[in-house]
Amino acid sequence: MKFIETNIDGCLVIEPDRFDDERGYFSKIWDHHEFIRHGLSTDFAQFNLAYNHKAGTLRGMHFQAAPNEEVKLVRCTRGAVYDVIIDLRPNSPTYLKWSGVELSQDNYNTYYVPKGCAHGYITLTDKAEVTYNVSAPYAPQSARGVRWNDPAFGIKWPIEPSVVNPRDNTYPDFTAALVAR
Repeated sequence: MKFIETNIDGCLVIEPDRFDDERGYFSKIWDHHEFIRHGLSTDFAQFNLAYNHKAGTLRGMHFQAAPNEEVKLVRCTRGAVYDVIIDLRPNSPTYLKWSGVELSQDNYNTYYVPKGCAHGYITLTDKAEVTYNVSAPYAPQSARGVRWNDPAFGIKWPIEPSVVNPRDNTYPDFTAALVAR
């Protein structure tokens, strides 16, 4: 496994090694000891699956506020998505920066989302399926979000969204107070 740093402090793309033979291939996509060696969380409380009918579906940008902050491991198991993280940690050297990467059924990569970062994605194919391993159970009272097209972040999405949940489309302009509340 290769742990590839992004421009966001603590956010990594995890690229599995792939071993091919006449049967197909084998890849290790998670290893407790490797995660510990890289200083990453290994505690996961919930595994989620999101299925998306159409290309251009945007989900995000979501996070959970303290005390229910969560680490996420995100992987696309069918189709392809452009996955984005925004650093909302005020004391981070990469505060308010964003990082995006394509995750697909073909590249097998996983995105490690640290606590305190917002996460979302846009589907690049129809019938895209995304799994999330999260370190804390969903806590509705801590659910927060920032708008996917807020100029405070300047995210460059590869395509224009065609399906967006009304909640994700109507978060107010970003202020630090939105994250803290």
